[in-house]
Amino acid sequence: MTRITIYKTKSGEYRKFVCDGHAGYADRGEDIVCAAISALVINTVNSLEEIAKEPTRVEADEKAGRISCFFLRQPLQASSRVLMDSLALGLSNIVAQYGKKHCKLTFEEV
Repeated sequence: MTRITIYKTKSGEYRKFVCDGHAGYADRGEDIVCAAISALVINTVNSLEEIAKEPTRVEADEKAGRISCFFLRQPLQASSRVLMDSLALGLSNIVAQYGKKHCKLTFEEV
């Protein structure tokens, strides 16, 4: 199962997100759930860095299937908030379509 946790402040400001694990929907290389999650997460990280120029610290362990993105400036720019809202929407849709057996999305207050 892939677990994604998005960390926000009480006032709703994004602080970081962590994506951990493999979906296990299908065999390696054919897992459409894992591919969809990976595409959303990697595209968001790349867009934050290259389009929004948001300062981040990204830690990744490909073998473990873990990526963490920490936001180094607070509050985020409006464009970065939109990118994060889009990530949350896309992940929510994957959870709704494929069920909580393969993907779990949680929001934690920090």
